[in-house]
Amino acid sequence: MGEAGRRRTFAVISHPDAGKSTLTEALALHARVISEAGAVHGKAGRRGVVSDWLAMEQARGISITSAALQFGYGDAVVNLLDTPGHADFSEDTYRVLSAVDSAVMLLDAAKGLEPQTLKLFDVCRDRDIPVLTFVNKWDRPGLEALELCDELVERIGLQPMPLTWPVGEAGRFRGVLDCLDGSFVRFSRTAGGATAAGEERLDPASALAEEGEDWVRATEETELLAASGGRFDPSRFFAATATPVLFGSAVLNFGVRRLLDVLVELAPPPTPRSDVEGRARPLDAPFSAFVFKVQTGMDPAHRDQVAFARVCSGVFERGMVVTNATTGRPFATKYAQQVLGQQRSTLDTAYPGDVIGLVNANALRVGDTLHAGKPAVRYPGLPSFAPAHFAVARPADLGRAKQFRKGIDQLGSEGVVQVLRSDRRGDAAPVLAAVGPMQFEVAAHRLETEFNAPVALERLPYSVVRRLDDPAQRALVESRRGSEVLTRAVDGTDLALFVDQHTLGVLRRLHPELAVSALVAGAE
Repeated sequence: MGEAGRRRTFAVISHPDAGKSTLTEALALHARVISEAGAVHGKAGRRGVVSDWLAMEQARGISITSAALQFGYGDAVVNLLDTPGHADFSEDTYRVLSAVDSAVMLLDAAKGLEPQTLKLFDVCRDRDIPVLTFVNKWDRPGLEALELCDELVERIGLQPMPLTWPVGEAGRFRGVLDCLDGSFVRFSRTAGGATAAGEERLDPASALAEEGEDWVRATEETELLAASGGRFDPSRFFAATATPVLFGSAVLNFGVRRLLDVLVELAPPPTPRSDVEGRARPLDAPFSAFVFKVQTGMDPAHRDQVAFARVCSGVFERGMVVTNATTGRPFATKYAQQVLGQQRSTLDTAYPGDVIGLVNANALRVGDTLHAGKPAVRYPGLPSFAPAHFAVARPADLGRAKQFRKGIDQLGSEGVVQVLRSDRRGDAAPVLAAVGPMQFEVAAHRLETEFNAPVALERLPYSVVRRLDDPAQRALVESRRGSEVLTRAVDGTDLALFVDQHTLGVLRRLHPELAVSALVAGAE
């Protein structure tokens, strides 16, 4: 229980280009896990960031897969999960949010709350995940600080509780007012932001003498927020009704150390998780965990597969034999690793809140529960999002057909795309289903670079998908032009696809007995 209390497991969420990967890098720098912060595009001759390790991520400067980083900070053990911000990869982000105890919501100072940020916050609200807000890029021109706080109240109903407040408007960042003790923390730049920014703490009188009107404005604005209900109250943060707010610049490492300190001091430690029966499993019960991500290609030399599991209860010890509750079969944990982006090291012991990497985990799938001893425990499975885009995949080189099939199976097991089988095309031409079209780009790139199996994709015209509840009606659906039935490879579910809503409506009028049901918006 003492070890569990030291754990802080959180995700960083935001709209694309708000600076998630840069912030993740800055947090690792301030925790002294790395000696120099990389850049998303390798700017100024610097290396890339540790969380964006796929070649496609480094080339395009966008996160396309989640990444886990575990490191110590003071007496705490931090499990930090960086998420892809692009809506096309929202399924990956949703799964990551199932494995954390809190989240850092990153806002671009110039753009405020953006559509994808709002959607991700809704997921946090549904799961009662406490959210801490970090306003990024204050070194660039942007909105007024009070305007950003008003957005939090008006658009998502969260009361802002500032812990730091900017001195100087966006684009002229001098430092921050520490709202808890009233002091001024002034930052000094370092070359390109590659190392931690220097900090100097001044008392209020010195701050007034040196910063003048900027300091007066900062103090007046924080007093206004405090008077309107923005005074810090930890219980409101834990209840997910209010959000602590900090300001900074991840690329310059301004304000990042304070964010890390706040996460360690205030973010909740692990709490008991409920199983499928709704029973909370105590943290000191025998070992249990659930798999929220599967990834291959992390070690190109070995082509192994890693399953990422969140420990929910008990103590994990490398080498223990656990049970996969989905299959009822034993699973040996001989190869367990601690992960820092692409870097991995042997892990001997883990506690509730930790994220462990299980290597050579071909028998594990996303959503599987692992447990030790009896009785068995099973946590709720993770949903598959309703796909909106479909494409037939064929090997561009028939001589690479074996590698093509292996790659397709692997990408399907990871959840990069959903793999569907059709009677009319056969197993040699599976249909890939995706939430967004960028998933096809990722799948094609990885098939070519990791499996040496270039692929040709033929987009299909379908835009409406329903679950076919009666398999005997497959022929009925396929008798209508503009519709067909495909089977999801991972679980055998039959999906009825239609060109548009009109095609489905006509079929329903002609055959009122048609048994199809809608996939839940966002997730099935």
